[in-house]
Amino acid sequence: MIDRRRWLRSTGCGVGSLALSALLHWDAVGAEESTGNPLAPKRPHFPARARNVIFLYMHGGASHIDSFDYRPELERRHGDPLPESVNTARNQFNANLGTILKSPWKFRQYGQSGAWVSDLFPHVGGVVDDLCFIKSMHSNNNAHTPATLELHTGTQTLMRPSVGAWVTYGLGSENENLPGFVTICPPLTYSGQRNFGAAFLPAAYQGTMIGTNRISAKQARFRNIENRSVTTVEQRRMLDLLRAGNREQLQRSGSDAEWEARIASFELAFRMQSHAPEVLDISGESQQTLSLYGIDDTVTENYGRELLLARRCVERGVRFVHVAHTGGRGGRWDQHSGLVKGHGDNARSCDKPIAGLIRDLKQRGLLDETLVIWSTEFGRTPEVQNKTGRGHHAQGFTFWLAGGGVQAGSTYGSTDAFGYHAVEHPVDLHDLHATVLYLLGLDHTRLTYRYSGRDFRLTDVAGHVLREIIA
Repeated sequence: MIDRRRWLRSTGCGVGSLALSALLHWDAVGAEESTGNPLAPKRPHFPARARNVIFLYMHGGASHIDSFDYRPELERRHGDPLPESVNTARNQFNANLGTILKSPWKFRQYGQSGAWVSDLFPHVGGVVDDLCFIKSMHSNNNAHTPATLELHTGTQTLMRPSVGAWVTYGLGSENENLPGFVTICPPLTYSGQRNFGAAFLPAAYQGTMIGTNRISAKQARFRNIENRSVTTVEQRRMLDLLRAGNREQLQRSGSDAEWEARIASFELAFRMQSHAPEVLDISGESQQTLSLYGIDDTVTENYGRELLLARRCVERGVRFVHVAHTGGRGGRWDQHSGLVKGHGDNARSCDKPIAGLIRDLKQRGLLDETLVIWSTEFGRTPEVQNKTGRGHHAQGFTFWLAGGGVQAGSTYGSTDAFGYHAVEHPVDLHDLHATVLYLLGLDHTRLTYRYSGRDFRLTDVAGHVLREIIA
C-alpha cells in the first residue's frame, strides 16, 4: 500500500512536491496556532511606515570609500602608510596590503542634500534626495560567509531564520496567490540558502527562489511550477481529494493548525500555477519602463530585469523581496586586485537599474510604503592590496535606505578620516534589523518564536531602533 506522502511525491500536483517538503518541516516544528493559513495577513504591533521590503544585496563586499563615503584624506595621503593608530585590525584576508590608495573615481555632490557620490554611481547620484545613507555600519568579521550570514540572519555561525523569514512570520503576505518572501536569482555561495531560509521557523516563511545567479534573469522561473503530465482539471480533482481527506482528519481531531496549514499550503501551490507566471511576464511593461531599468542595454539588462521583477512582486503584495547583485562582467564585488575594472563593470551593470527602481516606485506611489535597502557584507580597506585591489573591511562601511518611512536626503553616522572605523553613531546589524522591523510595525523584542525550550528573535538580545533616521 502506498501512503499519502509517497503518493503525493509520485503524482506531483503542480508544485505539490515543493509544498510537501515544506509541510514535512511543519511535522517537526508545529504550525502556527489559531490560523490555517500561515501566510494570512497579520496585524503589526503598531502602525507601520512600510508594507514591503526590497533588499538589494551587493554580493562580495562593495567598497564604501569608492562609492558613497568620500574621504578626502585618502587623496591627501595617497601612497603613505596608514597610521598605526588607525590600523588596528589585521586579519588573514588583509595580507599583502600596501600604502593608502585614493579612490580611482572622482566624487561629486548631488541633489539638494549635497550627498557625495563617486562616478561609479552617477545614476544613483541622481536620486540621492530620496536616500538615507548610514555611513557607520560595522561588524566584527572580515570573512565572506559569516559576514553574509550575519547580514541576512543576525548571526555569523548558527542556524537561524533569515530576516525575510522573520518579516513574513510576523506579517504574513498580502497576496494569497503568491509566496510572502521571494528571492530573485540568489547566489548559492557564502552560506547559500541559509541566507533566505526559515531555519526553525515553519518552512512556509522561507524565501521562494526565482532562478539562481547561475542563469540569466530572463530564464529565471519559479521552480516546480508546471506539471505537463497532468491537466489542471486533474490536479484540481487530486487536490480536492486530498482536501477531503484532510478535512476528515480535522473532523476527527477538532481544530488542528497543522492540518489546516497542510490544506492552505497545497491550495497556494495550485493557485501559484496560474498566478506566478504573470509576475514574470514583463511583456506588458512600456518601453519607457524597460528603458528606465536599463533592460534595453546589454550591460544593464540582467539586473534591470531582476529589479523590475522585484517591483512587480511588491505591487502584487509580496512582503519581502531579496535581490542579490552578483556582479557584472567583473564578477562579484570582491576585488582583491583589479579594483578599477571589477568595481567599474559591476557598477555599470547595476547603477542605472537601481536608480530606475527608486524612480519607478516613486512615480507609482509605491516608494512611501516600500522600504528599499542597499547593502553589502562589508566594505574595503583604505590600503591597496596586491597592487591593484583592496582587502576586506568590516570596521566601517556604508548602507543606504529609501522609502518606507526613512528620512529622505539624509546621512547618519560617519567613519574616520580614512574610512576605517565607524566613529560617529556606530550601527551594527542588530540595529539595522531592529529598525527594519520597526518600520514594518514590528517590535523586535516582541517578534519571537519558541524553539527548543527558549524564545528566539532576529536581534537576539541586542539591537536598537535608529529613531534618528525615521521621518
